[in-house]
Order: sequence, then structure tokens, then C-alpha cells
Amino acid sequence: MNSTRDLLIALARRYAFADLGALAPSPDIAEVCEFGQRLLSLDAEDFAVEARSVPPELRRQARACHMPQTPREQPRGALESLRPAYGLLLEVIAVRWHRRELSPMIAAVHIASEYLPLLAFEPQLGHAGDPARWPDGLSAPGSRFGVIGDRDCDHTKSEQSATNRTLRVAAEPAEGWRAYFDRQHSQVAGALAVCVASCRNPCTAMHWIEPAPSADLGARARTALAFADTPLVRLRHAAPVGHGFGVPSSEEVLDAWERSRSVLDKNTVGGAALKDDGFPLPGLPSLFAAVAAAPIGPATLLAGVSEHIAGLLAASPKA
Repeated sequence: MNSTRDLLIALARRYAFADLGALAPSPDIAEVCEFGQRLLSLDAEDFAVEARSVPPELRRQARACHMPQTPREQPRGALESLRPAYGLLLEVIAVRWHRRELSPMIAAVHIASEYLPLLAFEPQLGHAGDPARWPDGLSAPGSRFGVIGDRDCDHTKSEQSATNRTLRVAAEPAEGWRAYFDRQHSQVAGALAVCVASCRNPCTAMHWIEPAPSADLGARARTALAFADTPLVRLRHAAPVGHGFGVPSSEEVLDAWERSRSVLDKNTVGGAALKDDGFPLPGLPSLFAAVAAAPIGPATLLAGVSEHIAGLLAASPKA
């Protein structure tokens, strides 16, 4: 019995939530394992699903990373602030690295790259890109933001379509809201970054930001766009990663990250990637914090779930 219990506790401390859930000696433990696996899989749609066997503090942390499934859902979770979600992303990246699950690790890096511009915009917006709360200035006279077919706008056709949709999606039913987040919200993030960082024909869309904060935002958004094009993130796009034919080695990941750090070291924001902050990909938390202009580090949410499961197993008479 003790050897079985020890094995299950070892699985909990290795974050093997899916395997442990299949072997769980009680429904309560299985429910916590399911909760942990949703977090590890970054299933942000279901972070707010009630799990009575999970301590309230862990549920609260998960809800802060949850993506609202309707335009009026409260609380707003990751649309209020992306900082808790980036803490979870960093924790997932570290766990995946230590488990040598490098394909899902790179997938998590890719997700982080897609929404990084919204992390940069959060201080100016006062939220994390909530389509129900866009500033009126985006649609000011002379703005090309969301205007489909405007040839003077530097947004791609898909970005123009996404920005047009984001200005009206809060009035759509829940199905349309969810479809927008599945397909277009990350494109809006990139489009916003283009507006402040690289647009060759600036319009009035960003005039609601004062000049000094706009210059700072431009530098942070430029770094966010650069991160999306680094060798590390390109591992996700380069076949066969993510398509079932192969996985990069840890050496290839570290090499790609070192080359990425060199690419990013163009200003003080990107230079934060050179810090040795003790993370498996050294400097990644520091880079995210510099882009956010706020402290960001790996969360302890998965660790809390792991320890809670281990405690339940230690107290379970069936383990």
C-alpha cells in the first residue's frame, strides 16, 4: 500500500495530472487532477469550471487566467489583466521543460508571443484588450483602425478584418464572441502593435495616448513584435513541430533561445532577455516583465495543485 501511495504522490509532484487522474483512488482526487490538467494544457475556456475539491485560493488564481465566454461575463479574468495568465504560461513552460515535453512547451511560448502586444498595451488601456472596453479613440475621425480595404493602412487584410470585428463583437451573441476569440483576437493584438511600433502611415487611431507614454509603448510593442519573429517562436511554425512528426531537442531549443536573445537585444526592453533570472530559458520572465512594464514571474498555481493532490493522497485510506 505504501509503495502505491508513494508512486501516486511522485506522479503528483511530477505534474502528471492526466495519468494520476486515471489512477485516482477517489472522485475528489480525480476532480483536482482534472483541474490541474486543464491548467497544464492551457485550456483557458474552462479555468472557471467549478471544482469543489480544489481549494478556493487555487480556484481564484485560475479564474484570473480564465477567458470570458460571453461579452458580459463577470469577472473579466484574462481580459482584465494578462499578467496572471503570463505567470501561468511561464510556470507551464518551466514544467514542460523539466518534463522534457518540448513540443507543448514551444506551443506555450507561441501562445505567449501572440498576445504579448496586449501585455504591452495593458498600462495604457487599463485592461488587457477587452473588446467590450476599447477606447473611443480607436474610432476617432481620421482613424483607419478597423476600416476594411483601406490601402493606406499597414494592417494586413486579415488584421483589418479582425480589427473591424473587435469593435463590434461585444454586441454579438456568445457564439460569435467565442468564435472571435478562437480566430481573430490574437490578430488584433498584433495589429495594435503595428499601430504604435511600425506603421508607415500613422492615422488618428492612437492619438488617445499621450506622446511620452506612446513612445514608451512603441518600444515595448516593437519588442513584442520582434519576439514573435525570433528563432525560438519560429520553432513552432517550422515543420514538423506541432504536426506529429518530430520534436526539437533541448539543445535545439536552448540554441534557438540564445539566438533569439541576440535578436531582441536592440533596446532596453529587449535587452531584458539577457538577464540570468534562473528560468530554464534564462531571461524570458524578465523580457515579459519589461514588455508589460510590470513585475511578472512564474506562477505557483500548478505547484499548489500538485501539493494539494499530494496531501490528499497522503491522507487517503484508499491510496
